[in-house]
Amino acid sequence: MNDYYDILGVDKGSSKDEIKKAYRKVAMKFHPDRNPDNKDAETKFKEAAEAYSVLSDDQKKAQYDQFGHAGMNGNGFNSSGFTDMNDIFSNFSDIFEASGFGDIFGGGGGRTRRQRKGTDLKLSIPVTLEDVYSGAEKSIKIKRLENCKSCTGSGAEKGAKPITCTGCNGSGEIRRMQRSLFGQVMNVQPCQNCKGTGKVISNPCKSCRGDGVTRISASVSFEIPPGISGGNYMTQRGEGNKGPNGVPAGDLMIYFEEIEHSLFTRDNNDIYIDAYVSYPIAVFGGQIEVPTLAGKVRLKIPSGIRPGQMLRLRNKGLPGLNSHRHGDLIVRINVHVPKHVSKNAKKIINDLGDELKENSEFKKFN
Repeated sequence: MNDYYDILGVDKGSSKDEIKKAYRKVAMKFHPDRNPDNKDAETKFKEAAEAYSVLSDDQKKAQYDQFGHAGMNGNGFNSSGFTDMNDIFSNFSDIFEASGFGDIFGGGGGRTRRQRKGTDLKLSIPVTLEDVYSGAEKSIKIKRLENCKSCTGSGAEKGAKPITCTGCNGSGEIRRMQRSLFGQVMNVQPCQNCKGTGKVISNPCKSCRGDGVTRISASVSFEIPPGISGGNYMTQRGEGNKGPNGVPAGDLMIYFEEIEHSLFTRDNNDIYIDAYVSYPIAVFGGQIEVPTLAGKVRLKIPSGIRPGQMLRLRNKGLPGLNSHRHGDLIVRINVHVPKHVSKNAKKIINDLGDELKENSEFKKFN
């Protein structure tokens, strides 16, 4: 897959306006109406749309700058690819209208009329480092629009039938021929009288007031992929609001908010933890138990370790997103100093202090 910046011919420091201008230029160059039956142009047209969908979005752009294409794929996670031309024209209609092509579904390129869909939903959920480490299955309750049970989504009262809209003759679209730099093009917009449905309801359903949808509680299950970070999100296709008259449902965008852990501190895929050792272990060495996200492990403490010294446990950190590689667990050593000691312990410590004063290493700092 080519680099998104190279596809649009921009650099990482380009502004949103510069990225939009660059995309419009590339999209017009490889537009299907200018390149009929040209598969190579069609591929470049889709690549440009994918690049623009990422670089024009601040969060997606930051994710791409950090992880490259690996951060854009997998399990519907930050996926930005376009396979359907209608999706491109639907998502970036402002680009093509501004360029004179308009929303020309059903027009010169032989494409079909745009299929509308329900609105998307967005929500944030908390995730723990344990979720990040191993992934997790989640089930959440959301409020969304579903087809009205009374009218089964038609919006009409029982026994009544929607009638054909006279504004668009049932097409749901208003078409106007316009002139542009590339000749005459057909500009197609949703009919405002019927809101693009092609039908007008004279006797609306009392339960939904003619909307065809009602708000209900629904349960949505999904899997959190290992290696995510706060600010990442995933898309659940078709789990958003339903539209009336059989219109496909929108999508559910799930954003992740990482919860601060009581033991570990995260730094990318490495995690840090403080461990406390007794004075004898600090002097003579030994072993201690250290918690990890996968359970407790034994850590060897070398003799003469200093307070604040770091010991590294390889591959005991967090996994990379869409990767089998793990970060490390960094253990910061602290020496435990007791607040209360017995008389016997005091004597031993004082004797030790006197002995250490004669130590050449000790004398260097005193």
